[in-house]
Amino acid sequence: MATKTTPTSPKAWAPDLTAFVPGDVVPDALILNTATVVGQIEGDEPAIRVPYVTNDGVVGFVAEGAEIPDADQEFDEVVVLTGKVAALGKYSFETLAQPQAAKMVVDSLSRSVVTKANAAYLGNLDAAPGPVGLLNTIGITNGGAVTDDLDPVIDAVAGIEADGGTATHIIASPDAWASLSKLKRATDSNESLVGAGVVAATRALLGLPVLVTPAMPAGSLLVSDQSAIIGAQSPVRLARSDDAYFSSDSVGVRVTWRLGWKVMHAARVAKLTIAAAAP
Repeated sequence: MATKTTPTSPKAWAPDLTAFVPGDVVPDALILNTATVVGQIEGDEPAIRVPYVTNDGVVGFVAEGAEIPDADQEFDEVVVLTGKVAALGKYSFETLAQPQAAKMVVDSLSRSVVTKANAAYLGNLDAAPGPVGLLNTIGITNGGAVTDDLDPVIDAVAGIEADGGTATHIIASPDAWASLSKLKRATDSNESLVGAGVVAATRALLGLPVLVTPAMPAGSLLVSDQSAIIGAQSPVRLARSDDAYFSSDSVGVRVTWRLGWKVMHAARVAKLTIAAAAP
């Protein structure tokens, strides 16, 4: 086995800073599951420009050998702004020396980053740093309230398709999913609309995967088209410092992730609420 002396070795042999593919360490982040991630962002590049077609133009048959006419498509571009979410922990040297402690610390900080990223992805305000959250994006569809059937959800899916999109995901708050799971097939029936008997319902609705997250406001659903939301991200960076808290013999561990998104077609994102079922 070869031995490397770190003071004279390449920086990679002193892993105080490590970068990870986001899908490996934060796979539950909503942006990775419900947006089309098109680029990577670094600290000195806080925005990315993405071109897209707004109108497919005129389509039709072309005679054999005839010149193909200009389809007269309309183009635009979207500027994806980004922001950085981060988590920082201070731990005693003895704590991190325990078996599996370091992994537990990193896992905990990663969950914290996902929590912050999901909250921003859905609810970030226009005036706040970073991109605007999906729920605060101007133009998203108000799909009304779900009461005792799934008709409003069906209408939301149809509305997305009418705009030329395809519904791909439903994002729900925990209580919204619970309310949907309690909907019954008929009056005085115990059979759920989204499950069968006492078997827990698969988190899917109308063939669409349902992502349940506390980042969604209580009693709310979001039906979305993944291709209508453009995303950008940086690698997830993990850094460790034995010097930041030198006087207390503690170690600093930091996790950072830069990400951004933009809704290109607001009509392909629909928000619904859960209302009390009729008596």
